[in-house]
Amino acid sequence: MNDCRLDELARLCGAELIGDPARTIRGPASLTEAGADQISFYALSRYRPQFEATQAGAVVVAPGTQPVRAGMSLLISADPSRAFTRIVQHVAGEDLPSRAGIHASAVVASDARIAPDAWIGPACVIEEGAEIGAGAQLVAGVHIGRGARVGAGTVLHPGVVLYARCRIGARGIVHAGAVIGADGFGFEPSREGWKKIPQCGIVEIGDDVELGANVCIDRGRFEATRIGNGVKLDNLVHLAHNVVIEDGALIIAQAGISGSTRIGKGAIIAGQAGIAGHVTIGAGARIGAQAGVMGSVPPNEDWAGYPARPKTQSMRALAHVQRLPELVERVRELEQRLEELSRTRTRS
Repeated sequence: MNDCRLDELARLCGAELIGDPARTIRGPASLTEAGADQISFYALSRYRPQFEATQAGAVVVAPGTQPVRAGMSLLISADPSRAFTRIVQHVAGEDLPSRAGIHASAVVASDARIAPDAWIGPACVIEEGAEIGAGAQLVAGVHIGRGARVGAGTVLHPGVVLYARCRIGARGIVHAGAVIGADGFGFEPSREGWKKIPQCGIVEIGDDVELGANVCIDRGRFEATRIGNGVKLDNLVHLAHNVVIEDGALIIAQAGISGSTRIGKGAIIAGQAGIAGHVTIGAGARIGAQAGVMGSVPPNEDWAGYPARPKTQSMRALAHVQRLPELVERVRELEQRLEELSRTRTRS
């Protein structure tokens, strides 16, 4: 962490400072955990109690917010969350210092092309014909297959596997345990049992992509599984063979995308959603958590539920389901009343 003065942080994020400009800030923290030498942020009204109780020395807030105690400094910003993010990036500094060279324990093929300012860390393996771009950082235990390529400035954390001929662009971040280019799940029945279908394609990943821990992206059957620029995948996401993810899409933890599906530009797939194969999720569409998508989704629509449908329909159906116990009881009461009426008519 880098110690910073409040006036420096205010200039950094373009905020108006109310308080002591010379106050030293030693790091960021949440409203509930922050101390007198830390900075936090307050943007949503539901966190008003935490804001009123915080011991933070400084808080990034929206216009119109006033200090709630003596000695509290405020940084006034039209977008407190974005401003706080810039502060955190500045105060936290670089978690992973840039290095260059090849560790003595790494195994590097003689014809692999390694940029002079790249870093090949302990126990990494770089196979024949692989290419590692300028400033790339392979932290430790990374395996790069034959003919694979890693773009400039990309960071591969421990245990990442990039299979043969697969490619990842510039400025990417791939977290520990991710596997890029394993065979797609392709089998066909035969008299002898399941027969493996060869998977001859690759994985192509664009620039500025971040892949979470233990992400798995399968190679295409013949062509490529493609991930566009600026795509963000959370931990434990699985993409099957020949999936195409267009620029700027966001896929959250444990979501699974079946083969040959296309996810449009800027689409958001929430946690544990499952997408069937050979469908299209339109640009800007949003798929709710644990949704089961069986067919294509139009652009810019919100879908949810299982099976997934437009969110308003899904919420209405869920409301009906939640009323089922009440409705069952009412049906039982009506059945009893009908039975009593029937007995009364029979006696008369």
